Amino acid sequence: MSAADDLPEPDRVEGAPHPRETPRLYGQDAAERAFLDAYASGRLHHGWLLTGPQGVGKATLAWSIARFLLSRPVEEGGGLFSDAPPAADGLAVSPDHPVARRVAALSDPGLFLLRRGPRDDGKALSAQIRIDEVRKLKGFFSLSNTEGGRRVVIVDAADDLNVNAANALLKLLEEPPSRATMLLVAHQPARLLPTIRSRCRELRLVPLSPGDMAAALAQAGVDAGQEEALALAELSGGSVGAAVRLAGLGGIGLYRDLLHLLESLPRLDRPAAIALSERASGRGAEPVRDLLIELLDLAIARLARTGATGAPPPEAVPGEAATLARLAPDMAAARRWAELGQTLGARLRHGRAVNLDPATLILDTVHRIAGQAVR
Repeated sequence: MSAADDLPEPDRVEGAPHPRETPRLYGQDAAERAFLDAYASGRLHHGWLLTGPQGVGKATLAWSIARFLLSRPVEEGGGLFSDAPPAADGLAVSPDHPVARRVAALSDPGLFLLRRGPRDDGKALSAQIRIDEVRKLKGFFSLSNTEGGRRVVIVDAADDLNVNAANALLKLLEEPPSRATMLLVAHQPARLLPTIRSRCRELRLVPLSPGDMAAALAQAGVDAGQEEALALAELSGGSVGAAVRLAGLGGIGLYRDLLHLLESLPRLDRPAAIALSERASGRGAEPVRDLLIELLDLAIARLARTGATGAPPPEAVPGEAATLARLAPDMAAARRWAELGQTLGARLRHGRAVNLDPATLILDTVHRIAGQAVR
C-alpha cells in the first residue's frame, strides 16, 4: 500500500457518510424530477452541471444518478436518438442491487470518479484536479467501450480543475463518447470556463428546509431535535455538510455565546468575551477558531440584513431576533454593519495569514463590534 492510499478522500465531509454511501437525497425533488423527465424523453444530455450552495446534496444527487443509470438497460434513455424509456418514479436503487454494491466499492467498470489526487510526493492531496487525472478518462472510455454499456463520470468538484485539466475535460464535453454521461458538481459555476457551462445542462439545487435538514442530519448520523435542526438549518444556510460540521464542533453553543455578547452591548461582558476568545486558542483549537470566525462574520451579516429589511431573519437561537432588531433598527445601521463586516473580514483573513495570536485577534474583533454598537 502506498502513502497515497492513506490520504483522506477529498470529497468526503468529516463526520458524515460519503455521498456515495448516502441512500436518500432530501429537499431536491425539483432537480431530481428534471433529470428523470430528461431521461424519460429519450434525449438524455451527455453533460450535467449540478450547482447550488456547498453541502446541499449535489454530490449525493450525482451518485444517485450514477447508480440509476448504471442499473438501467442501455436501450433505455441511451442518448439523443434513443426511444423514450418507461417513466421512473425516482432515482432510488436498492442497496442490495449489484450496481449499488459496486458503486459503493468504487469497482463498477462503468463509473469513473474524477477528483483531486495525491501530490507528486504522495504525502498530501493536490490543491487542484490536474491534467494527469483527466487523462485517465481516455483509458476509462477506451476500456469500458468493450463492455457496450453506459459510462458515467462524476467530477467532484469541477471548481477544483486547473486550467489545463479544464481544457482537457472540455474536449470530452465537445465530443462526448457514446452512452456517456458526465456529472459535474460545481459550487461556484461562474468560475468555470463559459464553454464548459454552455455544454452542460444545469440542475440547480437549493438550501434545505428545517424539516428536510432534520431528516438529512438523521441519515448522516447526527441526532438533532426539531429545535436544534432549525438552528442548524439557519446557521448553515440550508447546507447539510455545513450543518454536520456545526454539530460536530458545538456550533450552536458557540453562536449562543456570541449572541450573549451582542445582548450585553453596548456595555460588553468582558469576562465572557475573554472566555470565548480563549476557546479558539491553543493546540488543536484551529477548527473551533475557524468556525468562530465564520460565526462572527455571519452574526454581522445577519445584523446588516435586519437593518436593510426592517425585520430579523428566523431565529437561530432564542432571543436573537430582539437583539438584532435593537442593534440594527434601520438602513443606516445596516450600512454601518455591512461596512464593518467588510473591514473585519479583511482583518481576520490577514490575521490568520500572518499567524496573529487567535485569542487576541478574536477579542479585538469583539471589541470592534462593541464599538460599532455604541455609535
